[in-house]
Amino acid sequence: MASSNLTNLTIPPISSSSRPFNDSNPTSPQVIHSRSHSFVGPSPRFPPPPSDNNNSLFFLDELTSNSDEEEENEEIQQPLQHKFGPADFQILRVVGQGAFGKVFMVRKKGGDSNSNSSNGIFAMKVMRKDNIIKKNHVDYMKAERDILTKVLHPFIVPLRYSFQTKSKLYLILDFINGGHLFFHLCRQGIFSEDEARIYTAEIVSAVSHLHSKGIVHRDLKPENILMDSHGHVMLTDFGMSKEIEESQRSNSMCGTTEYMAPEILLGKGHNKDADWWSVGALLYEMITGKAPFTHTNRKKLQEKIIKEKVKFPPYLTSDAHSLLKGLLQKDPSTRLGSGPNGDEQIKNHKWFKSINWTKLEAREVQPKFKPADVAGKECTANFDRCWTTMPLEDSPASTPTAGDHFQGYTYVAPNPWLSSR
Repeated sequence: MASSNLTNLTIPPISSSSRPFNDSNPTSPQVIHSRSHSFVGPSPRFPPPPSDNNNSLFFLDELTSNSDEEEENEEIQQPLQHKFGPADFQILRVVGQGAFGKVFMVRKKGGDSNSNSSNGIFAMKVMRKDNIIKKNHVDYMKAERDILTKVLHPFIVPLRYSFQTKSKLYLILDFINGGHLFFHLCRQGIFSEDEARIYTAEIVSAVSHLHSKGIVHRDLKPENILMDSHGHVMLTDFGMSKEIEESQRSNSMCGTTEYMAPEILLGKGHNKDADWWSVGALLYEMITGKAPFTHTNRKKLQEKIIKEKVKFPPYLTSDAHSLLKGLLQKDPSTRLGSGPNGDEQIKNHKWFKSINWTKLEAREVQPKFKPADVAGKECTANFDRCWTTMPLEDSPASTPTAGDHFQGYTYVAPNPWLSSR
């Protein structure tokens, strides 16, 4: 049933109750009350966020990639480096929509010596500056770009380029064409523990890498995890991520409610331990078919997360039960994964005893499931048709008039990108 519904998606009008912003504090990060995905668009169960003046697609024929001041500074630092812009990429298809813009599958014109992709196929995330400034999210968009330049991991989608025009920001990332974990979970309904074990191990590995860099993701969910054509998962969407020191706490209210740790909802301050709660919620959903706490009323859902005990189905193995119980501890200080070496506690848990972590991170452990219908680098069969069938009709975006909010946004990944870690 879920599979057939995915092929007949419509986009209903959005209600005010499902806006993906913290209305009480517009300067805080996003709180996703209805599960939406800011990298490739909302999940098929929910409508996309509204667009201003119906300009939901962007005008992409802007040839100037940077402001004059930024170009001047970058010429001093990298005088021989080519300045990339929208004109360097051919748009092939829309593959999603987020809170501030769209994501396109694109081909880099003239080949790409900076990529391991032979035909230069990428995902181009385009964000409107006017919307970002209006919502006071400049710092978060800059943080996303900065964080992506600092991470390199086999299970994290890599950033290749970033640049800007007068009206938009651009992130160029590898195009991962196996679809979202959410898409496959909807189709399959539930994963076996053996299937979920490899996915969870790859997620744990990626999250551990982020934490080693002082980065907390803060929005781990199936919609933010892509699957490549070989069945490996790839963590994406760092729009809510933040760099937090081990001794520090963030008081921001952010994330997707079903996966938010109790300490975030209580406003007590959170750190990397909040990500381990989300990993537990992800695993719970993979092997039971639903999040550990659900309710149609947002306030009651939050109360359940804070107060209720997690109910574990009797068919779970004792090792899975033990791991979930450890990850879904409401007190972050007693949660599995807390403390300086918490990731090692998780990796050494008996549920993962069959995982060789060295081979896993070398991508030598093969997942039991591979996405079907993947026919080449340009295949979008595993992406929702509500996006891939959109016409490529460009529309202009207004140029902000006040200040240079995005100085230093341009980035080109080291060449060769994958030569070292």
